[in-house]
Amino acid sequence: MTLKHPTQCITMQSTGKSLKEALLCAQSEDRLTVGVYESAKIMTDDLDSVSFCVLAMDGEFQCDIALQIHFTLIQSFCFDNDISIVRVSDMQRLAEIVGDKVEPLEDAHCVLITNPADGSWEDPALQKLHLFCEESRSLNDWVPEISLPER
Repeated sequence: MTLKHPTQCITMQSTGKSLKEALLCAQSEDRLTVGVYESAKIMTDDLDSVSFCVLAMDGEFQCDIALQIHFTLIQSFCFDNDISIVRVSDMQRLAEIVGDKVEPLEDAHCVLITNPADGSWEDPALQKLHLFCEESRSLNDWVPEISLPER
């Protein structure tokens, strides 16, 4: 799928690469929040700091009603507060990207990228993701799915 924009074309593959780059950049600057409960706390305590949200589904999602409810609430919160949001279908791959190499993550179902404290930064990968989300919303795809690149 390719989304057309007057100034550029965004493909799903490049969007996945941009997501990985944005996550790694945010991680290196300590601007990631990983986990459903941790993300909900940040959204409640410091909403203005949240720039981007990633929801990751896996086999557990289909069987876990509480997780489905949390996803619905997080999505609604993002929509209401104009926070860009995407889905990935491979939680394990997301956990590999954002996790500690020593200890695997147990809950990477939700990952937030927050803004830097000084507000002076611009990440081209994140800008591309925001544009992708904006274009997707214009096509009534409110939570677009992105495929993360392989290692």
